[in-house]
Amino acid sequence: MRLEYFQMIDRVVSLDGDAIVVESRVPEASPVFEGHFPGHPLVPGVLLVETMAQASGWLILGRNNFARMPFLMTVKEAKFRSFVGPDAPLDVSARISHEGSGYTVTEARLTSGGKRIAEAEILLRTMDFPNPELEAAMRATAARIGLPGYAA
Repeated sequence: MRLEYFQMIDRVVSLDGDAIVVESRVPEASPVFEGHFPGHPLVPGVLLVETMAQASGWLILGRNNFARMPFLMTVKEAKFRSFVGPDAPLDVSARISHEGSGYTVTEARLTSGGKRIAEAEILLRTMDFPNPELEAAMRATAARIGLPGYAA
């Protein structure tokens, strides 16, 4: 996980039909922690939501074999139950709850050490890739994180 570059997913654990499980480890040090909060570093909630959204996006990309790119549109019912600090292991799961008309809704959950941290309903719009560079970068990242079918 590289917070300052929005690279939130370290490894895909499983991708099975309508569901994905991914892992990440919060870095011990990051510029993000310098301001959030001095002397009491915590991962900002917006980055926890981003982590769930990225897991949802990888689910869609793996499921549609990179036919279309998912873009975050709406976050509903986001709930935070605990805090996440440096060096924490994160497990994220997402499953598709609705799909149609160019949109996909997922229900995502984030845990750390078996403890519930956050959950949200994520709406993503699927569109053609806007350019070949983005598609190539996404395929390279898929290989790096072990998305099934895109092993490095």
